[in-house]
Amino acid sequence: MQIENFKIFADLVETKSFSKSAKLNGITQSAVSQQARAMERHFKSLLIDRSQKQFQLTREGQQVYESAKDILHTYEKLLSELQELKKVISGTIRISTIYSIGLHELPPYIKKFLQDYPSVNVRVEYRRSNLVYEDILHNSVDFGLVAFPVKTRQIEILPFREDKLMLITHPTHPLSRRVDVELKDLVGQRFIGFDPDIPTRKAVDMIFRDHRIELDPIMEFDNIETVKRAVEIDHGIAIVPYATVMQEVKQGSLAAVPFREENFTRPLAILHRKGRVLTPAMRKFIETLGHNLPT
Repeated sequence: MQIENFKIFADLVETKSFSKSAKLNGITQSAVSQQARAMERHFKSLLIDRSQKQFQLTREGQQVYESAKDILHTYEKLLSELQELKKVISGTIRISTIYSIGLHELPPYIKKFLQDYPSVNVRVEYRRSNLVYEDILHNSVDFGLVAFPVKTRQIEILPFREDKLMLITHPTHPLSRRVDVELKDLVGQRFIGFDPDIPTRKAVDMIFRDHRIELDPIMEFDNIETVKRAVEIDHGIAIVPYATVMQEVKQGSLAAVPFREENFTRPLAILHRKGRVLTPAMRKFIETLGHNLPT
């Protein structure tokens, strides 16, 4: 047995998918199946219960999986310790992030990190929020970046920063000339929102409910860029994180107006899988994002 065998099997168990395990390891689905059968021959035990419609381990398979996790953890810890001994900061960091953070919050941090550690490769994937959590749980990426983080048993959450939520309008809209606005000023306006399953939309809906404001979107989009474009052509107004519209406000294509009632914010967080061995490069990346991890 080689370390790769245990990794492929662990990925198979955690994703419950031969195709996803194959993608994670850069091999074919058939190769994953062959690896699983090879492990069964090696341990002289049936590891996967193929009589079930859904993926399910046998008792022996569960034991092999638990041991595989221990072996992989020890191996990753050894690699990390050797890198630390050599003072090596290199490797690849894989990040899964929602569009608004990846496009507007993350770039200056990545720029600084790559300037400080040019031997590290950073790969960024743009995903919907629910898929970022899935990527972390399946070990498809090293870190995730989301808004309004949801506590999950297997995921570590590190606070990143907070965005201020503001009203955006077309520059000629009557509300654009206000120093600030109240939520009640939005009633009767054409409101553009995010899709109902987007965390920022859920937060805005809660703000409306808490202040007893009834406002149904006339349009719904799944990303910040489309929301901004709709407001730019005066199809309506929207509530978005200020960091995502700073460039348009500076250029004059959008107007941003703060709220009078209170400081509505959007918390952002860094995610990684609990128990994950963090390489020196990963630890330096988290430090770049503003966290000092215990040694």
